[in-house]
Amino acid sequence: MKLFDVSAQLDERFGKEGTASRIEAEEKALAFFAGQIVTDARKKACITQAELARRIGSDRAYISRVESGKTEPKISTFYRIMTAIGCRVEFSMPI
Repeated sequence: MKLFDVSAQLDERFGKEGTASRIEAEEKALAFFAGQIVTDARKKACITQAELARRIGSDRAYISRVESGKTEPKISTFYRIMTAIGCRVEFSMPI
């Protein structure tokens, strides 16, 4: 079994940690992840993009951009989206 260094691969592909290219890649990854959370929750709730958009006072195109990771919603909008789907959002901070 061949092992590889994930950090080295990330550095090679996206630049060293803290560089503009690495920060941009990390932001895109977070937007994609948020979109996947919304998509999965919406589908489990059997809600269309259009219905979700109506519930939060937006349009279907916006929901589509969020789900595809092209747009990362503000935290307040993410909370509204998840609440409209019927999910509870919790934040925790280790002490």
